[in-house]
Amino acid sequence: MRHQESGGDPYGFNSLRMDWLRSKASVKWHRPGADVLPAWIADMDFPLAPPVRAALDAVLDRGDLGYPEWFDGTPPLAEVFARRMAERYDWAPDPAHARTFDDLIQIVQLVLHLTTAPGDGVALHVPNYPPFLQTLDEMNRPPVPIPMEPAAGGWTFDPGRLADAATEGRCRTLLLVNPQNPTGRVFTRSELAGIAEVVVEHDLLVVVDEVHADLAYPPNQHIPFASLGPEVAERTVTISSATKAFNMAGVRCAIGHFGPPTLRATLAAQPKDLFGVVGVLGMAATVAAWTDSDDWLAGVRAHLRANRDLLAELLADQLPGVRFRSPEATYLAWLDCRELGLAAEPVEFFRTRAGVELSPGPDFGPGGAGYARLNFATSAGILTEIVDRMSRAVRGR
Repeated sequence: MRHQESGGDPYGFNSLRMDWLRSKASVKWHRPGADVLPAWIADMDFPLAPPVRAALDAVLDRGDLGYPEWFDGTPPLAEVFARRMAERYDWAPDPAHARTFDDLIQIVQLVLHLTTAPGDGVALHVPNYPPFLQTLDEMNRPPVPIPMEPAAGGWTFDPGRLADAATEGRCRTLLLVNPQNPTGRVFTRSELAGIAEVVVEHDLLVVVDEVHADLAYPPNQHIPFASLGPEVAERTVTISSATKAFNMAGVRCAIGHFGPPTLRATLAAQPKDLFGVVGVLGMAATVAAWTDSDDWLAGVRAHLRANRDLLAELLADQLPGVRFRSPEATYLAWLDCRELGLAAEPVEFFRTRAGVELSPGPDFGPGGAGYARLNFATSAGILTEIVDRMSRAVRGR
């Protein structure tokens, strides 16, 4: 691995070369342009975990891109997923209830297609991941917002919003994102229990995206929603993937665990290839990530935590008009830029005046105006340059 160094940076997280980054054809570095530093879409800038790289190399060295042994059967990822959940999160999902897919959005759309009808409301915390909001719009499932509210040191929400919506019949489904995107909030056991009480009382279906679970910073601890008890598990579809924590969104591999028996039966009744089959490389990469790459994961989480803290220091020193609540998980910073008094949306200002690409706050729905999301999964040097550019742009207005 030419980007690794020995000593304090064994995986090369702080020794990224700009020519290597700009050679990437993926959307993060390719789309914004040669003079722009990208801190937008949720890809990390780091080299692959060595076991993942080795697993992909081994497949290619064997020329092993034919029909896999599991093509007509159960792929190995279901057992790997179940074992990982048990070991890391004290949850023992039944691997027979898990199925692989290309992408978490595919799973969300599939579940909504099979369990809801146009016009049915779907509750979710806002602001929220833009593709989820786009999905609800495209499928005519009106969002029922549960606002995330600023609190001392973080974010909170009113659990009564979900109870009211369920009581009034405005939603039968909750789309839960935990850890939450874009705020980085890790919901506590007490908060999840409060949600679960409403879910069970009103017999709601929960579709929970937990793809950032491995990136929770201690002492925050991710708790799988389905682990809260049998009555919760039988109402929950859990979505997981190695793509975020291990930086490999392009391998297109996710897994859905289907707790509701009626939904499992409905899914089983569909043509078996209607929803696609995960490719050989995606399967190999995900198995390697979840079985052999925890040392790399620990290293990347420590690096991200250091970058999170560095970002807080840089903003306080150079951009005090930007409010920042440190995320409890993820590598995404939700920046409140309203006090800057910019004439344009922050993303437009920082793109044109600073040469920095951020994610637009309004794309995240209600509560997003005046905000921008910054991806700090890069080297400390590049992160420092990003904030320097933003600060110079604000000072130079």
